[in-house]
Amino acid sequence: MDNQKVISNNEAGMAAADTRKVVIELQNVKRNFLVGDEVVHALRGISFKIFEGEFVTIMGTSGSGKSTLLNQLGCLDTPTSGEYLLDGVPVRKMRRRERAVLRNRKIGFVFQNYNLLPKTTAVENVELPLMYNASVGAKERRERSIKALEMVGLGSRLYHKSNQMSGGQMQRVAIARALVNDPAVILADEATGNLDTRTSFEILVLFQQLYRAGRTIIFVTHNPEIAQYSSRNIVLRDGKIRQPQHPVGSGGFGCSASAGRRLVRVCLMCIL
Repeated sequence: MDNQKVISNNEAGMAAADTRKVVIELQNVKRNFLVGDEVVHALRGISFKIFEGEFVTIMGTSGSGKSTLLNQLGCLDTPTSGEYLLDGVPVRKMRRRERAVLRNRKIGFVFQNYNLLPKTTAVENVELPLMYNASVGAKERRERSIKALEMVGLGSRLYHKSNQMSGGQMQRVAIARALVNDPAVILADEATGNLDTRTSFEILVLFQQLYRAGRTIIFVTHNPEIAQYSSRNIVLRDGKIRQPQHPVGSGGFGCSASAGRRLVRVCLMCIL
């Protein structure tokens, strides 16, 4: 009887999970490259879904297919076969210009090297994605950019230029730029790779806050410690998913208990 209850509860949980909105879906995605006379199979049939409001880390060593997968998720490349759906929109047969529009509307990018325009203020950097959206006027563009910067704690740095900010502040500007279009997903590529330990954790705190606010985040990294802060971890090896995808743990923020404790300690360090 108890076993039947457990099975019923599990089935109910799976049914509840299936009702969540799917933001990212890969269906047997393969990507081959011709190098000389040899065909390199960079992705060998990748399939997974990412639901709205998840914080997913994607890990893999050099040569695992991680960068190729990142290009697929960011609509920078298309699969050789299989299908990729971004917020319900099939991507594989899209023309380059169509993918560029979809990328601008649906994805907020955060890069390891920040990719801010030099000698340009924080608010001007954040405005940039909106400049490619003809439906957003200058006044709304400025208002949304200021709001995004305030959201990441840079309300007092609106008109500081890149060379007047620390690495952590520049990465916060980059995150604000990723948020300004209200994208379906935030795609972070080694977003703490150029930061010292303390600043890295401060940025992770910010990502946790965004996750708790309901944002969908994909964080590509080689650092296993960062995976402890996510709700789910996907590991690649030789172009395939190496291990079953599963929740990393529960430490109050959707992270492991030990990572949660470290996060609390870092938060206190930032305050004191």
